[in-house]
Amino acid sequence: MRIGELAGLAGVSTRTIRHYHHLGLLPEPVRRANGYREYGLRDAVALARVRRLTELGLGLEEVRDVLADDAGRELREVLTELDADLARQEEELRARRTRLAEVLRRSEEPAGLPEEGPVSEQLAELFAEMARASATLAEPEPAMAVREREMLALLDASGDGRAQGAMAAALREMFAAPGSMERAYAMYGLMDGLAGAAVDDPRVAEAARAIVDCVPAEAVAAIAAGAGPAAAPGAEFWTELMVAELAPAQAAALRLVAEGAR
Repeated sequence: MRIGELAGLAGVSTRTIRHYHHLGLLPEPVRRANGYREYGLRDAVALARVRRLTELGLGLEEVRDVLADDAGRELREVLTELDADLARQEEELRARRTRLAEVLRRSEEPAGLPEEGPVSEQLAELFAEMARASATLAEPEPAMAVREREMLALLDASGDGRAQGAMAAALREMFAAPGSMERAYAMYGLMDGLAGAAVDDPRVAEAARAIVDCVPAEAVAAIAAGAGPAAAPGAEFWTELMVAELAPAQAAALRLVAEGAR
């Protein structure tokens, strides 16, 4: 039979068959005097086997390994590994669907999803609380509160497990006490007020005291450690990011906090 007939029999394209020849997955058949390939039953059986293996999820390199082992021992080993890999993928998909279901559920709430994008469940709850708190303000939400959410969302997505663990602990303590959200928004307002202030403005010290009152001692110590000579790997990066693009007086308030914790 000709290559087109073999392709139709196996349910693949002629291009696929030529590719399999190129990779050595199918042996080259005998050719007629006119140069055309002549395929037989054994070629069709070999092609059907390759197709079945690829449909199971094996890559072409894995198929090559299987076909190279006449005793068939390699096939069981490869299929066992494939089954384990599919089981891992299945578990990952279930976890992703669970997370997606939670995001969809939150999207249906009045607050909706935060502008910062999908975040962890803990941050989503915090951002919802912040949205409720900002809705009670007479003025627009402080820019510093928006920036805080952006920083937290970035840290949440960073993959830095140690930093994420520290953030989770700090958030639990920071917003556990009654009135903590109100104090935080008062602090954000004070920091916003420093946007055009001089570094020696008396409000710098006031804002620093407000930060200390809001932020857990462990988090304040982490700010100080990140700014110090013995900073942990990665701490300097997050500290520099915290003060990046801040006005001079705002950065001065954070420096006062760090200096007071040393």
